[in-house]
Amino acid sequence: MNLKFTGKRISGILSILPKNEIRFEDEMSNYDFSIAKSLKLKSVMGYDKRKVVDDGVCVSDLCTAGLNFLFEKGYLQKDEIDAMILVTQSPDHFMPPTSNIIQGKLGLKQDMICMDINQGCAGYIIGLIEAFMLLEQESINKIVLLNADVISRKVSKKDRNSNPLIGDGASVTIVEKDSKNSMIHCNIKMDGKGADALMIPAGGFRIPSDNDTARMEEDLNGNFRSKDNLVMKGDEVFNFVQTEVPKMIDDLVHLSKINISDVDYFMFHQPNKFMLQKLADKIGIPQNKMPNNVVENFGNSSGVTVPIAICFNLGKSLINTKFKMCLAGFGVGLAWGSILLDLGELTFCDMIEY
Repeated sequence: MNLKFTGKRISGILSILPKNEIRFEDEMSNYDFSIAKSLKLKSVMGYDKRKVVDDGVCVSDLCTAGLNFLFEKGYLQKDEIDAMILVTQSPDHFMPPTSNIIQGKLGLKQDMICMDINQGCAGYIIGLIEAFMLLEQESINKIVLLNADVISRKVSKKDRNSNPLIGDGASVTIVEKDSKNSMIHCNIKMDGKGADALMIPAGGFRIPSDNDTARMEEDLNGNFRSKDNLVMKGDEVFNFVQTEVPKMIDDLVHLSKINISDVDYFMFHQPNKFMLQKLADKIGIPQNKMPNNVVENFGNSSGVTVPIAICFNLGKSLINTKFKMCLAGFGVGLAWGSILLDLGELTFCDMIEY
């Protein structure tokens, strides 16, 4: 599905990372793998260190800390917020919506929309699209898009497929109306037939958590996990990304009627370094236009890796400079989407620790 918007812009991005850091070498003994093979895996996939929350820290804590930082710095006023969208797959509770919890903690006005969206790897893209659609309303001028996940708490420590790469994090993105009417092109696709490629099987109403779902079992590759843990079919996800994402980017470039060489940066979801290197080659762009350094520094925090990649690689340069940028997310769902827009001249583009 192709979408177009005008008169909207991103005016600020903040990434919030946990202070707690785990290094790959510290967990190698958890895996049924030789040290030599583990170190090779680290080199190929880009594993090094990842940021994870302490016990008890939830999505609302990260998001509230980020918003309070913006209020204290004067980058955002409470009464300016007309809508707050939270994209997460690790809410504080089944109910109420975590966005309402955040609104209540911060004492925001009642005359606003709070909305939770259950999406993962493509969540930042889907959240931006929803924000653009809400801004079509006359009474909505400024939106806070929150993207946050603490999925590390659902990963088995003895699963070398997932544990070395999963991190936690949050982002706050301000999306507002823009008088310049620059064009934004988007596309989004879904395929629920592949939903089991990335899944936490138990814990919902279909399979409630109990003693049986907590039992650890070994898979064919020597990974130990329970039904309460994240399971990722790595080969299926890799093939899906390499097959579908290049076609999506080709369609987006064709829709926008530009040359792919006109795009300054491709800020994509960061599953691992290897996948992004292969994806850049498949799309036909220089690898340095698609940064792949988030997993090795912070871990894969699902859709949050897109704003983290922006803040980490461009940061202060986005305060005074604009770039033509392609954003993309792909994975859980299966869902994949992309956005082509001019990004820059921001009020802030920062990273903080919680």
